[in-house]
Order: sequence, then structure tokens, then C-alpha cells
Amino acid sequence: MNIGIAGLGLMGGSMLKAIKKSTSHRCFGYNRTHAVLKKAEKYLDGVLCQKTLKDMDLVIVCLNPQLTVDYILNNLDGFKKDAIIIDVCGVKRFVVEKLDERLYEKSLKFVPCHPMAGKEVGGYKNSSSALFKGASFIITPTQFTDIKAVELMEELARTIGFSKVVKASPEEHDSIIAYTSQLAHVVSNAYAKSPNISKHQGFSAGSFQDLTRVARLDSRMWAELLKLNKDNILAELELIIHHLEKYKKAMIENDFERLQALLEKGNIMKINSLNNSF
Repeated sequence: MNIGIAGLGLMGGSMLKAIKKSTSHRCFGYNRTHAVLKKAEKYLDGVLCQKTLKDMDLVIVCLNPQLTVDYILNNLDGFKKDAIIIDVCGVKRFVVEKLDERLYEKSLKFVPCHPMAGKEVGGYKNSSSALFKGASFIITPTQFTDIKAVELMEELARTIGFSKVVKASPEEHDSIIAYTSQLAHVVSNAYAKSPNISKHQGFSAGSFQDLTRVARLDSRMWAELLKLNKDNILAELELIIHHLEKYKKAMIENDFERLQALLEKGNIMKINSLNNSF
């Protein structure tokens, strides 16, 4: 199979390396920066361009949401007929609304996807063939999604290291991801704004590292993700602020029994979530 990968940053570079390591597929790459293409040369069978795009059986677009939509629509007449096209965006309703029906009308098989893997640092230099090991691969099929294309993507995902394939509607994806990913990045980023962060050396251990890890982020990409999933992330922000106010009130009122009860409830909910994951 000929696979084109548009965007060779952390995600696209890792896709390239994982596919070449675990399969015999031929890979062609596109990146706006020529220097990145040069670095990826040893993994590539060719450059993804207008000439080679028509020969791709699968095109994986690893760009930010708006750039993903732009790339696919700008090349709408250049894809091979019946080619499978996937995105890897962290929001699904937006890309599905912009692309799903348009690609179906062009006899192209669009499979909206979201690999649940990443690092706090981006770029091709941080990409790795092991990035997806043990991770979840989310697929959000719609009424236009080709079942056989979904099955092919499930097989490829498992082959390159994903341990689980999860299916959800675009709406369900965006609702849950607001909590499991986007809220976590906002909270971590806000937490890092304490003036005490400059004094943490010698006073911090695992809990500090855990909570601040994703404070380091691509601000442009994350602002776009939050904007495109604003309704869901605002609901999650309201909820966490509501709970934080309860802790604050209990401390102001010296109600430490209430404070302990609040902490214990969170403890139990976390334990239950771990039990439900097995």
C-alpha cells in the first residue's frame, strides 16, 4: 500500500517511523519545511506532492484542524479515487462537518481518527516509532464512513503499536476529550502560573511533575482546539471551578470534616475509575 503522510511533526513523524518499522508499506511525506523532509529522507520512499498524491491508497493528514481541512479541500481533485483519507485532529465535529460529505461525494473514504498519544514537546525531532505503544486509537465513524476502510485502519493501528481501538460519535468524542485531555492542559497551564514555580527546585517531586507536564504546549494548536470545542471545555471548566470553590469554602470556614469528605469523594471516584478500566 502507498501511504502519504501530510505533516511530519511529532504525530506525522511518529506515524512514518512506526509504519516503516512494522509494515512493508511505502511512505511518501509532505512537510512545509524542506529541512524536515531532509531529516525524514531515510524513512521515505518519496515526496508527497501533486504528482504522487494520485497514487496514494491512504493519506494521513497530521496537521492542525484548520490546516487539515485546507489541505484536504485544496487537494480534493488530486486524490486517487476510493483512497482512504484520515485526520488525526483532537476535535472531531469540526473536521467531520467540513469534510465528511464533501469527500463522500468525491468517492473518497474519509475515516475521522484521533490517536491518543503525544508528548509535551513537538516536532519531527521528537517523533518516535514507539509513540503509540499501548495507546488508544479513536475512530469516529459517521453515516458516510466506509466500513472496510474502518477495518483497515483498525488493523493498521494495532500493527503500529496501539493496544486499543475505540469507536465513538464525533459528538461523544468531543465531549469526553474536553475532560480527559483539553481540561487537563488548561488546568496544568494555569497551575504553572504561580510565582512559586521559580522556586520549586528541591521542593518538588512526582506530584509537581505530573501536574505541570502538559503545561508545556504548542499554544497556537491548543488555542485552536479549545476554540473548536468551546462548548464542551467551558462546561468542564465550570464544573471544576464549582468543585474548587467547595474546597475553598470548607477551608475558609475551618470545616475540616467537610474538607476531608470532599477529598475522600475524589479519592473514591479515582479508585472506581481505575477498577472500571480493567
